[in-house]
Amino acid sequence: MDILQRLRAQAEQVEVFHIQSESTQVRFEANSLKASQVEEISGLAVRVVKDGRMGFAASSDVTATEKLLANALESAAYGDPTPFTFPGPQDAPDVACYDPRIAELSISRLVEIGQEIMAYLREVDPEGMVSVELRRGMERYTLRNHTGAEVAVTRTPLTIACGVDRVKGDDVLMVYDVQGATLWNEGFMAPVQRLAEKLRLAQQVVPLRAGRMPVLFSPLGAIVLGFPLMLGLSGKNVVKGVSPLAGRCGEQVFDPRLTLVDDATLPGGFGSAAYDDEGVPHQRTVLVENGVLRGFYYDLKTAARAGVPSTGNGSRGLFSQPDPAPTNLLWGAGETPLADMLAGIEEGLWVENVLGLGQGNIISGAFSNPLALGFKIEKGQIVGRVKGVSIAGNVYELLRHVSAVSRETEWVYQNFNQPYVLLEEMNVIARE
Repeated sequence: MDILQRLRAQAEQVEVFHIQSESTQVRFEANSLKASQVEEISGLAVRVVKDGRMGFAASSDVTATEKLLANALESAAYGDPTPFTFPGPQDAPDVACYDPRIAELSISRLVEIGQEIMAYLREVDPEGMVSVELRRGMERYTLRNHTGAEVAVTRTPLTIACGVDRVKGDDVLMVYDVQGATLWNEGFMAPVQRLAEKLRLAQQVVPLRAGRMPVLFSPLGAIVLGFPLMLGLSGKNVVKGVSPLAGRCGEQVFDPRLTLVDDATLPGGFGSAAYDDEGVPHQRTVLVENGVLRGFYYDLKTAARAGVPSTGNGSRGLFSQPDPAPTNLLWGAGETPLADMLAGIEEGLWVENVLGLGQGNIISGAFSNPLALGFKIEKGQIVGRVKGVSIAGNVYELLRHVSAVSRETEWVYQNFNQPYVLLEEMNVIARE
């Protein structure tokens, strides 16, 4: 008798989660190949509900079922009251997230790709220290529960990260990018070429006055706006009562140019799959539509506490219980070409990347960050890199009035697809 059948006789609800993953990593540092390694993880995690309370146990030893069973049942005596039921069998969308071309990438091929990226960036900036990291994975998890649900998901995540550091006296330049997907894309050099263009633009350092001015956020820079929203839209923060958006569904809380969607059904998305980590079918969830708050993303637990269905955003590791997490978070494209946005700026700031992302009271929407990379815009043109510049504000105030959102969007930080965002006026702090 397997562990599911044995636990069914001793608990009201049972879930058995089995994960297997293999990851191959190649890393270059300071213009040289630094390391390559292969990691494998396999394990079982069990959740039970006994006398209305949740028990949890996990082990990387898949043969240690007796101890796993005993630990899960024992922990239920001290677990949280459980307001939800594990889902029954449900059909899910057919989501493309496995690619044999990624699964079969060898270490030697990863090294070749890394060398190609490094050579390209060194040609652009011979004095810079180039770093490249490639990680190819194959993940498979199966989930069974007492209702008869049986789910199997296989994914092939691929991450390519690259950066250039250059130090000249007191001038420190850091430029980087990271991309992720689950389907192979022959155009993997496109983000590298964008990074190279940033390097070219950063060669010339120019002064920038302090004060209020237009600020244009690149897709990478716009994460300083998107990250607080991601936290505010989490069902966990809503039921805890700490989200500024709690209780505001149906309200016009942002500029009509703002639309946010969580969509795990996108072919090849880094966060794509047919089911979430609780066996709930993934879906496309509209969070904000034309500035109107439509909802939040939930796992089973937070959805039950909010009195709504799960949105299929349960995410977990082997040794952690599920929490709500975004999958592929998309900020909808606008109507204005980037070239037109630039052309209308007499003097302003281009935010490419910030330091200290995620620090401070982010859940409130507040941020205050020095720029890791920013550019001055003058008469519709980028004229050079700025130094000693910081920005601060609150996204819940700033995003009530957006000047323009670009037609163009880019994937950043693997899971986020974002446009260029222009704010008509922000306070910019610049070191004289």
